[in-house]
Amino acid sequence: MALPTTEVGIISCSGEEIPEGTIALVATRLVLEKLRPDRTVTICLPLFLAGDRNERDFAKVFPTITVDGCDKRCAQVATSNLSGRPAYSIVVSDIAKKYPTIKLKSLDNLTEDEMKIARAVAEEIAAKVDATLKRRSAKTG
Repeated sequence: MALPTTEVGIISCSGEEIPEGTIALVATRLVLEKLRPDRTVTICLPLFLAGDRNERDFAKVFPTITVDGCDKRCAQVATSNLSGRPAYSIVVSDIAKKYPTIKLKSLDNLTEDEMKIARAVAEEIAAKVDATLKRRSAKTG
């Protein structure tokens, strides 16, 4: 059975105790549902950390992109340690620095300004999905 070559796993921070974690989750959903719905799947970080074989095996076979809220990079570190180095790693707090007038404070319902950052993060994820697929296609084609 040939494995599909169009899937990229996105492993998002689940740190909803900080606004950047919420933004990571929202941005990931935007990519999965609107920007690259046929090319991406999500990997559940809590299941991944708990040892779920399906989550870890997917991350070993398919390229992954980690989306972390802060410099702790929990998703990136876990992926690297448990399944292999991610194709790309994105940190929301780094992207948020490009918007110095927006103060992040929401832990659940993002403000319109916070959604601007979520959309910017989603666009960055989508660009990394495209780059990952292009690189993978070049290796197999």
